[in-house]
Amino acid sequence: MDWYLTMLNDRQEKFAQAYVLHRNATEAARTAGYAQGSAAVQGHRLLHTDEIGERINTLEQELETNVDVINEIEKQYEYAKNNGHTNSAIKALELLSRVRGATSDFNVALDEETLESAIIGCLNVLGEEKVYDLLSKCDFAVDEEEEAKSDIEVQE
Repeated sequence: MDWYLTMLNDRQEKFAQAYVLHRNATEAARTAGYAQGSAAVQGHRLLHTDEIGERINTLEQELETNVDVINEIEKQYEYAKNNGHTNSAIKALELLSRVRGATSDFNVALDEETLESAIIGCLNVLGEEKVYDLLSKCDFAVDEEEEAKSDIEVQE
C-alpha cells in the first residue's frame, strides 16, 4: 500500500478519485460525501492539501484508457455539427480545447486563410439566425434605423 493511502481518510481518497474524474473540486467534494452547502469550501481546502495533491497526481499518472478520447470527441463534434446540434457541437469543441491543452498543435498560429476557414466552419455550426444575431451585437454593426437616418441626412 502506498504511504499516502495511509495518510488519507476514506473521504479524502474519494475526493481525490472524484477530482480526477470531474476536474471540479466542488463536484468532487459532493461525490466524496461533503454537504452541498459546504462542498465548494471543502473542495477548495482539500485541493490545496499537499497529500491530496500528491494523490491526485499519482491517480492521473496511473490512469489508463483504451479509448482515444480526442478521436471520440471529434466524432461527437462532427455528428453534432452535421445534424444541427449547435450546443452539443460547441460543448465538444470546449472539451477538445481542454483535452488538447495549451501545448497542442490545435493552438498553433493560423494564417489568414486557415483562420477564415475555421471561422466559416464555426458560423455554419451556429446557423444563419444565430450568426445574424451575433453580428448585430458587434461594435461595427449599424442598425437599420440609424442607417436610414444617416441616408436622410446625406440627402439633405
